[in-house]
Amino acid sequence: MKAVKISDFKYSKIPENEVISRILSGEKELYEILMRRNNQKLFRVIRGYMNEQNEIEDIMQDTYLIAYEKLWQYKQNAQFSTWLIRIGINQALARIKQKTKLNTTDIVAISEKPTIELRDDKQPGPAHKMMRKEAKEILEKAIDNLDDKYRSIYIMREVEEMSIAEIADCMNLSISNVKVRLHRAKNMIKENLYELSYTNELFEFGFSKCDNLVERVLNSI
Repeated sequence: MKAVKISDFKYSKIPENEVISRILSGEKELYEILMRRNNQKLFRVIRGYMNEQNEIEDIMQDTYLIAYEKLWQYKQNAQFSTWLIRIGINQALARIKQKTKLNTTDIVAISEKPTIELRDDKQPGPAHKMMRKEAKEILEKAIDNLDDKYRSIYIMREVEEMSIAEIADCMNLSISNVKVRLHRAKNMIKENLYELSYTNELFEFGFSKCDNLVERVLNSI
C-alpha cells in the first residue's frame, strides 16, 4: 500500500470526520492520517500502564487494528482520539490480566530532589543538553514509580494535556475521581522532584518508531 504523505497540505488539513468518511468509503490508505495524528497521545497513554517498549507497540498495533475494524461503529459526537484511547486502555488492561507472572522488580524511590537548573537557552550547549536529558530520565523514573491508576491519569493530563472531562470519559471515572487521583499523583512526584517545565518532551514516540508502527498496521489492513 502506498503511504500517504501526511505532510502534504492536501492531507494535513483534511477534517477528521472527512478522513473517517473517506476511509469507510474505501480509501483505507487515509487511515495513516489518523495514526499519525494520534500516535504520540496513544503511546503516552499506554505508557501509563506499562514501560516495555515492544509490548507498548504491540498494544498500539492491536488498538489501531481493532479501531479500523470497528470504525463503522465510531460515533462522531465524540473525538476520535477519545474513542481510540478507550480501546487502547482496554487492550492494555487485558494484556496485564493475561500475564501469569507479576513483575516483582523492586521499585527504587528517588530520595532527593535533583539539583538540576533548567534555563531556556536559545542555543543550549552540551552540558545543558545533558542536564535536560538527566532531568527527563529522573522525572520519567518518578512517574514510573506511581501506581497504574495514578500514572496513567498523570500522563494523560500533565504530559499529553488532555482535559479532565476527556480523561474521565476515557477511563469511565467521575470527574471528581480523576481530580483526586491527579492531585495524589502530583503530590507523590513532588516528594522527589521540583517543578519541571519540559513535560511535553517525555515518552516521545516519533520518527522511526512512528513510521514502523504505521507501516505494520497499514500492511495488516
